[in-house]
Amino acid sequence: MTSSADTHASFVIDLDKPVPASLRGCVLALGNFDGVHRGHAELAREAVELAQQLGRRPAALTFEPHPRSVFRPEEPVFRLTPPAVKTELLGGLGLPLTFVLPFNRDIAAIRAEAFIDDLLLGRLGAAGLVCGYDFHFGLGRAGSPELLQEHCEGEGVPVVVVPPFALGGEAVSSTLIRTALERGDVARAAGLLGRPWFVRGVVAHGDKRGRDLGYPTANLHLARDCRLKYGIYAVRMKIDGIWHDGVASFGSRPTFDDGAPRLETFVFDFSGDLYGRQVDVALVAWLRGEAKFDSLPALIAQMDEDSARAREILTATPPFLL
Repeated sequence: MTSSADTHASFVIDLDKPVPASLRGCVLALGNFDGVHRGHAELAREAVELAQQLGRRPAALTFEPHPRSVFRPEEPVFRLTPPAVKTELLGGLGLPLTFVLPFNRDIAAIRAEAFIDDLLLGRLGAAGLVCGYDFHFGLGRAGSPELLQEHCEGEGVPVVVVPPFALGGEAVSSTLIRTALERGDVARAAGLLGRPWFVRGVVAHGDKRGRDLGYPTANLHLARDCRLKYGIYAVRMKIDGIWHDGVASFGSRPTFDDGAPRLETFVFDFSGDLYGRQVDVALVAWLRGEAKFDSLPALIAQMDEDSARAREILTATPPFLL
């Protein structure tokens, strides 16, 4: 069991060992939950409500790594939330415990009925289940919400199937959010998520060019599967639990070296050593695409303009809690 706060903990399921009795008997929300978006929030709400009705504890059951990375490793999926962040966000939705099932080809080969009987009802002793309308599981993805309902309700275990959560006539999904971020449309991503999309990382040493230009930056190396559009963004950075306004560049720095992509954030009105510290950076608004400049004065003039625009946008953006 791991926990970084009273509101969220995770338990990795080992199929060779029993689940502790104290963790059995939950109402489980089932899904991959990448992004923990507004559709996932509906699953959590239903799970909390069913758990209250049954006098049980609500929890989530998810899979790591993402199934696509097992079956198509040459096409890594753009992960919206790493495991620790996913657990934390689910805790914020009222699911204080997340069961993590290590996903591999052996797990994928389990028949749907055995997945229900041996894992959900047997090992986990689920008191109730909640899943999305498009949840599939088991060998050949033969398991469906209808099978789950038919099989479990015959055992006296209620199953709630949550319909799609739609915005503008389109069902919210992790795929839609990934597409928005690949286009740099962080505002649309935030609408689908119900909060700004953020990344978490440890501040690393860079080349110190920003300091020489009058814009010292905190540098994060994002996951290799990140497909956020290269460009300049208005952002907020969480440092020691407090959000600070700033402006960030994500890309390969074409004016200098066209190197490996990284997120470089200039935090407004902040002084202090951030090296080696974990921070969150929330992307609030797209400013412009990445560009190559012919001279440092031209680059600095553009950075001044970017900072002014970011300050204006962020001043008009209400504070948020993540």
